[in-house]
Amino acid sequence: MEERYKELKQGERGAQVSLVAYIILAILKLTMGIYAGSVALRADGLNNVTDVVVAIAVLIGLRVSQKPPDKDHPYGHWKAETVASLVASFIIMVVGIQVMIDAVTSAFTGTTEPPNVIAAWVGAFGFVVMFAVYLYTRKLAKRINSHAVESVSKDNLSDALVSAGATLGIIGSQFGLPWLDPLLAFVVGVIICHTAWGIFSKSSLSLTDGVDDQTLDDIKETALAVAKVNYVTDVKARYYGSNLIVDLVIQLDHSLTFTEAHDVSTIVEDQITEKHRTIDVHVHVEPEGKTNHE
Repeated sequence: MEERYKELKQGERGAQVSLVAYIILAILKLTMGIYAGSVALRADGLNNVTDVVVAIAVLIGLRVSQKPPDKDHPYGHWKAETVASLVASFIIMVVGIQVMIDAVTSAFTGTTEPPNVIAAWVGAFGFVVMFAVYLYTRKLAKRINSHAVESVSKDNLSDALVSAGATLGIIGSQFGLPWLDPLLAFVVGVIICHTAWGIFSKSSLSLTDGVDDQTLDDIKETALAVAKVNYVTDVKARYYGSNLIVDLVIQLDHSLTFTEAHDVSTIVEDQITEKHRTIDVHVHVEPEGKTNHE
């Protein structure tokens, strides 16, 4: 358990790096987008503003999640990061819709003059920075196995691709395609909304104790790989933040002694904890041939 708290502390570093990058890029893109007359670059800047919200939400969630259990939260505060991500998803969705509305309005009422070429350089710079941040946060997420940092990493990659798209739109407008700039701005809005939906879906699944089938199948295979485990008749799991809590029912040969059955269940618990990084595993043992409801 103590190790997980330390990993949450390390996860803050990834969110902090992303936050600093987002603040700098948001200011730069919004300023230069207005100066250069680029709708796509302004949309990219607004995307980074929403990313600031996400990074702050993840930071708050990671910090609160590190609080130990208390009277009101006997199981700890692990879900705080998930709640923060859910709130952030609504904010991001609103901004994404606004970006699309502005892009459509600009396409019909905006100028036909292409934006200043400096906007392309700023967009390209944003792509390089965010791709570098993505590589860092992806490596960190894998090392500490944090869903929150993994979400930040995916958001970083999305932002890098958004900057690449905005840059292409600006460059295209320099070659007599001024409509490409607002078009790419609209695409940026779609990407923002898609990111918001992804965060919302994952957060709501976790908060409603949902776990994907593949994770449950992997846990079952781990239990079946333990010697003397004949069947796994039931597997349930739920998330507390980025941590899994598992309940499963295994069947053992009825001839085993109480001590032998206990030892097998302990090995199952240890294997699942090691391979799936759970914080709690409950194993119920039944003699072979007995159903879970008998």
